[in-house]
Amino acid sequence: MAKEKRFEKTYSQDLGSVAIYVDKYTGVNYLFVSSGYAGGLSPLLDRDGKPVISPIVNE
Repeated sequence: MAKEKRFEKTYSQDLGSVAIYVDKYTGVNYLFVSSGYAGGLSPLLDRDGKPVISPIVNE
């Protein structure tokens, strides 16, 4: 039995160097940026500095 994937890619730009992933359990959005062999992941924040949270859809 395969495990359900926790993260879902919802946006990508520039051949995958910038992407937004959503944690399907918490709804928190994460910004992922990569360049060559380096990369970074950070919660995506709104203008007030709070994490962007998408609605959670229970399947």
